[in-house]
Amino acid sequence: MDNKFRNKYRISSIRLQNWNYGWNAPYYVTICTKNREHYFGKIVNGEMYLSEIGEIAEQFWCGIPDHFPFVILDAFVIMPNHIHGIIVINKTDDGRYVGGNVDGNVGTQNFASLRQQYKKSRYKNQFGPQRKNLASIIRGYKTGVKKYATMNNIDFKWQPRYNDHIIRDNQSFDRIRNYINNNNKNWKNDDFNK
Repeated sequence: MDNKFRNKYRISSIRLQNWNYGWNAPYYVTICTKNREHYFGKIVNGEMYLSEIGEIAEQFWCGIPDHFPFVILDAFVIMPNHIHGIIVINKTDDGRYVGGNVDGNVGTQNFASLRQQYKKSRYKNQFGPQRKNLASIIRGYKTGVKKYATMNNIDFKWQPRYNDHIIRDNQSFDRIRNYINNNNKNWKNDDFNK
């Protein structure tokens, strides 16, 4: 196929090529609604008032660890047309280490070690079964919310993709957590509010 279309119609991946998204790490995720429609509710005086589908989106987000027991949720916010959250993948053994387990406590993990692992990694993202990784978590979440909307005749659509960022140090972690926690108050100046 690549020869036939010469990569003309191929969408390049926005994911890091040398990173396995099933590895233990904190991930900052943003998921948008289709065309940034305000499906989830509205912000009045810096406070978010959730619609029915907004409440379901919140409920299903909080339920992610029920389906993926290796996930720890950190800061999270639902905005009128998008969601920000920190998902920590925290497996006992994420497959990086031969003959032993990794210290599964990612919340207090040495971020310098994370940066070093990325630099040394020769891992190449490949197509194939996607489970127990960030993509499967987001796919399951989005599918659950959409299915609820469809079954209850609620007009709702997701943007096809999502954005993620691997958090590699405590300073970034704190900055992102602060951004998420104050997102409602800063809605007037938010890039998504346009």
